[in-house]
Amino acid sequence: MVWHNMSDTQQQFIEWQNYADEDELAAEAILKENGPANPICFHAQQLAEKYLKAYLIRKGERFEKRHQLDYLLTLCKGIDPTFEELRDECLYLTEFYTETRYPGDIPEFSVDECKEALERAKKVKVFVIHRM
Repeated sequence: MVWHNMSDTQQQFIEWQNYADEDELAAEAILKENGPANPICFHAQQLAEKYLKAYLIRKGERFEKRHQLDYLLTLCKGIDPTFEELRDECLYLTEFYTETRYPGDIPEFSVDECKEALERAKKVKVFVIHRM
């Protein structure tokens, strides 16, 4: 794909946004098919993470290759303090990164938790889009 009249940060924002939107579509498809809960929760966390990273990239902010939403949120708040409004969403979604990926002592999340995770991730998405 060729990008015209677009800065590198705009292009990167769009690329991150596209990947995030794929996570949203995947979570919704799995949920619609009554699929397993853990992948839905993981994709919800990824949706939020990628939108926060997209925002930081668009604003020219560098960040470490980490997946903790509280870390990303702190960086976003350094640019725009209103990101504090997403604290509860980020705290809720954080557990779904590692706890949904590996077997062991991980919980099985419920359908209600999946729906809640997806709604909270969509709130992060909308919040970021409105600030772009």
